[in-house]
Amino acid sequence: MTRTAIYKMSLAAIFGLVSGIAGYQFYEHRHYQAPIIAGPGVTRVVKLHEYCPSLKGTPADTDVFFLEGAGDGGTVLLVANTHSNEPAARLTAEIFLENCTIQKGRLIVIPQFNNSGSRNTKPGDGYPLYFEIPTAWGKKKFRMGNRNASPLDSWPDPDVYIHYPDRSLLSYLDVRNTNRTWPGRPDGPLMERVCFAAMELIRNEQVDVAIDIHGAETMFPVTNCIVAPEKSSRIATMVQLMTQAMEGFTVNVYPSPQNFRGLSHREIGDYSNAMPFLLEAPIPFLDQPTGPKTEELLLTGRDPLLLSLARQGKLFVPYDEYGWPMKNRVGQHCSVILEIMNQLSQASPERAVVAENVPRYKDVLEHDVGYYYHNPATADPARVYPN
Repeated sequence: MTRTAIYKMSLAAIFGLVSGIAGYQFYEHRHYQAPIIAGPGVTRVVKLHEYCPSLKGTPADTDVFFLEGAGDGGTVLLVANTHSNEPAARLTAEIFLENCTIQKGRLIVIPQFNNSGSRNTKPGDGYPLYFEIPTAWGKKKFRMGNRNASPLDSWPDPDVYIHYPDRSLLSYLDVRNTNRTWPGRPDGPLMERVCFAAMELIRNEQVDVAIDIHGAETMFPVTNCIVAPEKSSRIATMVQLMTQAMEGFTVNVYPSPQNFRGLSHREIGDYSNAMPFLLEAPIPFLDQPTGPKTEELLLTGRDPLLLSLARQGKLFVPYDEYGWPMKNRVGQHCSVILEIMNQLSQASPERAVVAENVPRYKDVLEHDVGYYYHNPATADPARVYPN
């Protein structure tokens, strides 16, 4: 055998080994189960396809959790992981699912709205495949996801995504973005079907308030805020004032743009009776001028390049050596959600939603996020939902 042949065979073997390792990691990540525990307040769990049958059997189908109180009242919907690279949303939703009890009205939670997007990530940008949250019983491991659904599940992408029904022209990637495909349609692309199912849930369950939980870059103007259309602006403003006065953190209120279509805070309000809100907490991990996209950056929000930019006045949020830790983001989301419920209850007592046993901002800062998660190994198996 010649040296050339040996060289080629060696290269082929190395290529095969690297491809095999990468393929295994890809498969493991896509199928990894990060269980969700249905706490004492969860009364039933259904699949999203019950509101759009064409989702059944697809990778986009996902669990919908109902928490129903003994007293009559209104209904609040929480939507998390619309963008699965903004994980404070899911962490917040799980705190509600594992701890919250509803005394009056109903809370509906979709903890993994873009189920397909949670099963792929961005290795080209150096994203970690997983991250871990410390708890009293060990570390809870989560998949790191992507902003858009996996191309394995939604393919091919169009040259240009034509939004339905407005027919606005959007990026081809937006066909896989569940915050560009509202209000959706039952026979459209996969993410349109996800949004259509959520719209049917909102209409059929007579949802009063729909809250879509997100995170945004510190260099993006619309961050650390509540985005609300006209019908939701009064409650959003009251939430801003109350959280600043009572809890010591500041969120801004931004109006939902009327001509930018496909967004949850625009389409939910236009195509249902619900009042929509979109919550943005700062996530330095998503900023472009940072160091490596590590798990530490994701959890702590500390980065020397962003600190330098903050000193030059380039960021849209306060930023110092403390960073923007995950506990601040999750705690802020918890308090804003609870205050939205409180303001709904005050404005319309007959549609009140009263939640208990959910930590507020200062509680999460004191105890950290993992304090509120329970051990799936010791939980009732019938209450553990693989995800």
